[in-house]
Amino acid sequence: MAQEKILKVIIFDLDGVLINSLPNMNSAIRQVNKSMKLRISFREYKKYLGLPFEKIMKKIGVKENIKKIKKNYQKYSKKNIHKIYIKKKLLSYLQKLSHLYKIAVFTSKDKSRSKQILKKYKIFNYVVSSDDVIKGKPNPEGLLKIKKKFKINSSQCIFFGDSIYDYKASISARILYAHVDWGYENLNNLKKKIIRIKKYSDIEKIINSIELNKLKVKKT
Repeated sequence: MAQEKILKVIIFDLDGVLINSLPNMNSAIRQVNKSMKLRISFREYKKYLGLPFEKIMKKIGVKENIKKIKKNYQKYSKKNIHKIYIKKKLLSYLQKLSHLYKIAVFTSKDKSRSKQILKKYKIFNYVVSSDDVIKGKPNPEGLLKIKKKFKINSSQCIFFGDSIYDYKASISARILYAHVDWGYENLNNLKKKIIRIKKYSDIEKIINSIELNKLKVKKT
């Protein structure tokens, strides 16, 4: 008799993990600056990627007209959002996983753009965006929402992220975290040892290790 699978749901962050949206973000920020006569530094903006837009604005010192800035940012981002895609090699691994597990996304991107990017891929079972939670990352609300949706405990899922905010959300939700080195943040200064993956094929290797009980997963 085949061993019952430990994992039920595989969770991914979106920006930096599944897609490279930096050129799109940079372009949108430039257009916002031009149209609203602002001086938002993309270099500063990039430091806080992983947080919801409103939190990023506050972090970089923008205190006024945040709702209007966000609306314009989303408008300019959507103009070229069709250019954002999941690379074929990564997609092939995701498709393979989708036959064995439920695939979920927890992102700080808004719902509209997230759906626009992911709608052409028929492998995602559930997407939690910044619009779907009251408290965004690093709060674990989104991960807890996914657990509730699929009626699973923490030991039955894993979260692949690329930021300190993904890591903190995972820790708070008591979910195993795996950090992708191709993402936007390296976490090299993190004192605690974490799972790191360098290439797309490592996703499958980590999952197989869990199924073979080579990695310990906390139960809650």
